[in-house]
Amino acid sequence: MTENLNRRDILRAAVAGAAVYSTTGYAQSTWPTKPVTMIVPFPAGGGTDAFARPMAAQFTRLSGKSLVIDNRGGAGGTLGAGIAAKAVPDGYTLFMGAVHHTIAPSMYPKLDYNIETDLVPLILVASVPQVLVVNPKNIPGAGFKEFLAQVKANPGKLNYGSAGGGTSHHLAGELFKQQSKTFITHIPYRGAGPALNDLIAGQVDMMFDGLGSSAGHIKGGRIKALMVSGNKRSPAFRDVPCATELGLPEYNVTTWYGVWAPKGTPADAQSRATEEIRKAVSTDEAKAVWASQGAEFANVSGPQFDAFIKGEIRKWAAVVKASGAKLD
Repeated sequence: MTENLNRRDILRAAVAGAAVYSTTGYAQSTWPTKPVTMIVPFPAGGGTDAFARPMAAQFTRLSGKSLVIDNRGGAGGTLGAGIAAKAVPDGYTLFMGAVHHTIAPSMYPKLDYNIETDLVPLILVASVPQVLVVNPKNIPGAGFKEFLAQVKANPGKLNYGSAGGGTSHHLAGELFKQQSKTFITHIPYRGAGPALNDLIAGQVDMMFDGLGSSAGHIKGGRIKALMVSGNKRSPAFRDVPCATELGLPEYNVTTWYGVWAPKGTPADAQSRATEEIRKAVSTDEAKAVWASQGAEFANVSGPQFDAFIKGEIRKWAAVVKASGAKLD
């Protein structure tokens, strides 16, 4: 009888285990079962939106469920990040943040969320090199060496525009000043768009901008690119030298965008979301958009993305401290 009982128990356990396995497998294979919301913490039409919407279109096409963009701009992207951090962690709310969110901990002393503990990093979806662009009438000359000589000969007389204090545009300029041992006056604006417009108009002399938003103006001759950050040239602008070529090997600044989920999001939903986003960004349609903006898909996810974020937080904290950068 004991033998029969054991056999019955084993059979029941096997059936129960199969049911659990089947249920888990079913949940993993069918997510998402309803529309997914992606919080974008900047206004519609900005740099983050330029990557989020094409990605969402491909996600929707491939998964069969809508990825809905919810723009929640304000406070340098920290308002939307706070909303995402407090969202129900059921797998149906995602967050698309940017380099700004690794700068924010050093610039905002009282954030209502912690980017390292309240959100789970899923995947880095786009990386765009920063580019030094100048107004060609304000700063005439053949290239970077002539520009650098002019800056060093006129400390503080030339200026650069930014999207505001504490933004990547601002701190990219401060990092350049530190590494090139120059002094350029910072002119903060309320957004990258107004700063870029004034650069084109000649109201400011230069800007450290994401290549994506400057690309069309560079091609149109309205502004001139003198340098892209990092150790390689951009495939979209092969005639523009990189920072390493110009003697600034440590000047590696990118405007990057990634996707997070609220802490507590089920592991299977995290995994499926990461894979669906990877497939969306890998489509020919998305690749064309990325190429047009000088962007790359690094395909970095999970722990690697987490380590990248921690490194960016440390890097920008050091720049903020050295420059004394403050919010406007």
